[in-house]
Amino acid sequence: MKIPEKVAILLCNNPLINTLIPMKTKFSFSLLVLSFFILIPFACRKSVSTYNTTQTNTQGATDTTHHSVDSTKSNQTIPFPQTGITGCSYAPDYGDTLLFPQPTNGPDYIISPINNPGPGKYFSWPMGMVIDSTTGAINLTKSETGEKFVIGFVKEGTTDTCLTTLILAGAAYMDSVYVLADGETKALPYFNANPNSVLVCNGSGVSGSGCAFDVTNDASSKRIVVDNNTGVIDLKKTLNGGGLFGGAFGLLPVNGQTVTTDLYYQLNDGSNMAMQHISVQLMYYSNKSQIGAGLLSTLVLKLDNILTGNLITTSGNPRPPLIIITRFN
Repeated sequence: MKIPEKVAILLCNNPLINTLIPMKTKFSFSLLVLSFFILIPFACRKSVSTYNTTQTNTQGATDTTHHSVDSTKSNQTIPFPQTGITGCSYAPDYGDTLLFPQPTNGPDYIISPINNPGPGKYFSWPMGMVIDSTTGAINLTKSETGEKFVIGFVKEGTTDTCLTTLILAGAAYMDSVYVLADGETKALPYFNANPNSVLVCNGSGVSGSGCAFDVTNDASSKRIVVDNNTGVIDLKKTLNGGGLFGGAFGLLPVNGQTVTTDLYYQLNDGSNMAMQHISVQLMYYSNKSQIGAGLLSTLVLKLDNILTGNLITTSGNPRPPLIIITRFN
């Protein structure tokens, strides 16, 4: 039996709780008391833990590092500033607006501002960038690449949020619906947050001068068919498969069924074949018309943002991209 959180808090703090216990019999009274003593500490601990992990700072964005650029990304979010300013004289300068991950002998590739903006706090939108809130150092190895971000810097002694746009180079896929009956059978990657970018892969593979996708075979192990040289996902083969067990969704796919895969890849560009990673979520519907209006609206908004050069979202986590495969309209 799980005690609701509000009830647990009441039980933890009310010294008269025994007066609330039904006393129809001595046996039931003893049983209830024993149950409370066993369950209340866990409920109380959960209540306190939940409260602590949902506190936010209203001065800026997610503190993803907790004063260490090597720490994991936080789920805490701060609203995108409505009155942020650009072109600040003290804005952090990373040397370029397009940053490439690099192969390293150590665990992570980290890049810091080349200027000295002075003391202050750093934030980023949307979720996915691992940035040190004190120094502004960005861990490109642990961040989501292939995406556009905005960095906010609040200089000490001020309340203004100075905004700077950065792109972390890499591959991504568009949040989209593909209708196989209309010939939409391939999901192509795009690069460096630019849907009109020139393809960086020539199809010759990692042993030549091209790229390498699904290096660790995570996708293929889930029967998701990815061209290892170009990153193109064959949606028809992924859905239908060709073996005894069918495709990625099995022999009898169900509407709303999802499969998520990790896709490790290397690109022949400024990243110098550094190993990168993106998670991709695939979803199945028999007909496009069966997709819920709310889900479809969210998908269209994200796609529009990508095509118009905006942030995919200014709140929440835009990853993984969602690819919906349907047989018919």
